[in-house]
Amino acid sequence: MATLQEVKTNAEQKMLRSIENLKANLAKIRTGRAHTGLLDHIHVDYYGSPTALSQVANVNLVDSRTIGVQPYEKKMVAVIEKAIRDSDLGLNPAASGDLIRVPMPALTEERRRELTKVVKHEGEETKIAIRNIRRDANEGFKKLVKEKAISEDDERRGQEDAQKLTDKFIAEIDKLLATKEAEIMTV
Repeated sequence: MATLQEVKTNAEQKMLRSIENLKANLAKIRTGRAHTGLLDHIHVDYYGSPTALSQVANVNLVDSRTIGVQPYEKKMVAVIEKAIRDSDLGLNPAASGDLIRVPMPALTEERRRELTKVVKHEGEETKIAIRNIRRDANEGFKKLVKEKAISEDDERRGQEDAQKLTDKFIAEIDKLLATKEAEIMTV
């Protein structure tokens, strides 16, 4: 049987994971500036098995608008180039020798607005996840009262703590979204 503290700790850990997940998702959203994290989720076919790009090539910044991908094996150049082109990022890599240059296209005003909508959607999904975690924690407190493991006063305090945690994480989500939107809208 769980304790009051275990329910609170479990809820907080889940909320932290939701925030980390949001940060990872926001990092994938392009801002017009190049950063190597954009290519993190790309996998290539390496001797028949899907392998992360970072394991078959050195990924670095050539300049503020270009990512350089240097495959460890020459025969991987075409495979990596195709994987980047086929990804959902809308990038157009160009191979020169054994270096693949991935220029970041400039964002149009319309595309920036679309991206801010995507950012807001990601934020809303995370807020929903946080609220669901709060609901689960509150149900955990009710169950503990039913099992007579805690008093109703403890349940109320637990629910207040869960609400404070929820408010704290929702505020953090809003801050992350505001930062990302400002980053996107900056030309």
